Amino acid sequence: MTPVERAWRGGRNDWRLHVLSVFSVAVAFVCLASALLVVVNVDAVRERWAQTGRASVYLKAAATPEQVSVLEKALRASEGVTDVRQVSADQARRELGGLVNEETLLSALPVEAFPASLEVMLRDDLAVARLEKLAAQLAQLPAVESVETYQAWSERLAALLAGGVTAAGILALVVFAAVISVVSSTIRLSLQRRRVEVEVLKLVGATDSYVRRPFVLEGAAQGASGAFLAIALLGVLYAIVHSRFDQRLALLIGSGPSFLPWHVALAIVVLGALLGALAAHTSIRKLLVL
Repeated sequence: MTPVERAWRGGRNDWRLHVLSVFSVAVAFVCLASALLVVVNVDAVRERWAQTGRASVYLKAAATPEQVSVLEKALRASEGVTDVRQVSADQARRELGGLVNEETLLSALPVEAFPASLEVMLRDDLAVARLEKLAAQLAQLPAVESVETYQAWSERLAALLAGGVTAAGILALVVFAAVISVVSSTIRLSLQRRRVEVEVLKLVGATDSYVRRPFVLEGAAQGASGAFLAIALLGVLYAIVHSRFDQRLALLIGSGPSFLPWHVALAIVVLGALLGALAAHTSIRKLLVL
């Protein structure tokens, strides 16, 4: 009988024990996968904002139409600029009302609360360099109140992302310890239930390696199954959130939610299998002293 067949028979006989182990491993990996999902989406927003190629040039209330027209023509003639859109104060109020769905509240504010602006779009490959240069030049013009390049938000997101990666790393260590503990305990209980079978194998000359292999396969299967179940559960939760996600919010932040890349999901499943095999191998090696 091959190790796979012996592992299948052992897992079938102790299926309740293995199901409990898989569920416990899945709970641990759901926590890790959720943290990674947050990191992936924050990084996507940061990357989108870092390469947005956009600047908002806010105009002074005293700016004349002639000054605005000259400024718009100069921007259109600038290298790397793909489009310039003039937004009046009234347009800004209507657009913001459409995004946040608070038209009644915004309508109570005066038009002066929404400064007119020129929305400047640049090619993505020139975004960072051109935005910094344009912002410095535009800020010196008499008709310009301020220039928003959104780079500060990108830097804040980068700091948030660094903190998220650190937190995910710490959580990963906790998850690794939990998976190893759960699988080790399950394999030890399984070994105790099959002690007679193991003793018979040892009496007929079976090596420790031969006895150990099916248990290692069972541990790997538990780890991989738990990780796969965690990805599946997270996928269901993601689908629910995504179906209710407001597309206006995606337009506002520049990026919609995305699921874990396939290679990250595959890496989690492989990691679960490796941790399960390691836990089973370690626990069985300590107990096979007959």
